[in-house]
Amino acid sequence: MSNPPFGFGLPDPDKGRENEPSDSGGQQPPGSGGDAFQQLGQMLSQLGQMLSQAGTSSGPVNYDLAKQIALQRLAGTGGSSLGFGTGDQSGDTAVRDAAHLAELWLDEATILPAGATTTVAWTAKDWVEKTLPTWQRLCDPVAKQVSGAWMQALPEEAKQAAGPLLSMVGQMGGMAFGSQLGNAMAELASEVLTSTEVGLPLGPATTSALLPANIEKFTEGLERPGSEVMVFLAAREAAHQRLFAHVPWLRQRLLATVEEFAHGITVDTSALEQLAGQVDPSNPASIEQAMSSGLLEPQTTPEQQVALNRLETMLALVEGWVDVVVAEAVGDRLPGADALRETLRRRRATGGPAEQTFATLVGLELRPRRMRAASALWKLVGDQHGIDKRDHLWSHPDLMPRAEDLDDPMDFAERLGRAGDATDDMDPIAELERTRKAEEQAKSEEPGEDSGSSEGDKGDDQGESGTKG
Repeated sequence: MSNPPFGFGLPDPDKGRENEPSDSGGQQPPGSGGDAFQQLGQMLSQLGQMLSQAGTSSGPVNYDLAKQIALQRLAGTGGSSLGFGTGDQSGDTAVRDAAHLAELWLDEATILPAGATTTVAWTAKDWVEKTLPTWQRLCDPVAKQVSGAWMQALPEEAKQAAGPLLSMVGQMGGMAFGSQLGNAMAELASEVLTSTEVGLPLGPATTSALLPANIEKFTEGLERPGSEVMVFLAAREAAHQRLFAHVPWLRQRLLATVEEFAHGITVDTSALEQLAGQVDPSNPASIEQAMSSGLLEPQTTPEQQVALNRLETMLALVEGWVDVVVAEAVGDRLPGADALRETLRRRRATGGPAEQTFATLVGLELRPRRMRAASALWKLVGDQHGIDKRDHLWSHPDLMPRAEDLDDPMDFAERLGRAGDATDDMDPIAELERTRKAEEQAKSEEPGEDSGSSEGDKGDDQGESGTKG
């Protein structure tokens, strides 16, 4: 967990100007008098806007402010362009055509049917607006834990003296978190290629989305035709959507594991006293040095480590499966498929924008190296047992490979072969459907404590009354 969530560390001074909203007007040399007054005016204006919005958003993060900052930063970056041509329709048409072709090829590489009912071309601004609800679910637990730790660190006499000011402090914290979220989302929105590139289902269900303008920038320097890159990325997006649509437990399991990790974030509040002793109010450099000393970084608990390992394994299995299925679907059809496959692997392994932003917002860092091990496992299982048995493993979480299986895929494949006789007669699609219905029924029965009116409960009550009689 090298990147503390929500501003535990100070921003990189070398990147300070990257976090400022773009200015469409003329720029003066840094350090000039006019530039200094212009910056001061902008800061006061932005502060006034932030304070005016403080009461419009409740909760640990001001998501209205996050959205506003993200859209403002994207306003001067071509974030409204669809790419692949001069007209808006050209990018839309390219995405639809690529997705249609990719779905046809994927039908031969997996038993899971198409999962997307809608295929759309997003601009960077669309990505911000469409994925914000999921980011809210992921970031709320982190922000609550962080803000709660700071509030608990205040002495009781300070809390009593502050009184109503504490609510203002909470609002200011929400704005601070919202500002960081908005800047991070803007950065990611300008580079992400598809709605599932982070490995999580960030967008609306059953919606396959690609960002043509970003794909066009990504294609530069690859020495491959843009249409070929578009089809390859469309196949990856479509493969992700097949998993998320037809493996009912997967979406909830991934998001719940991230939430579980975030809920476990703790801050050593005793470090505040040590931090205070290192700060000289007359020396701003001492403040920066103390804040960057790591004293306030969250401590990873054993429970968090278990959740982190589980999340890393699950994400690796998702990415590895997509990697193998897409390679089998397009490998003989796209001349540059192998090169594109390796390029995307390296993009993940070098800590691309997805990993960095995810680490900043949620407080954990993914380890893409596990994706190669997962890819090797899925490839081995498919070669030895066929795609039916390979994809059938997604029908229930208990059938899925575990972390230790990624270290020894041969042993997992052999065990799967020995257990094959017991599952040969099972219909994978029927199993997926049964799993989906079972989870839907479980959800519908969750609030039944007060009503106690589910059919199963009635049957149990009748059985108990019969026994008593």
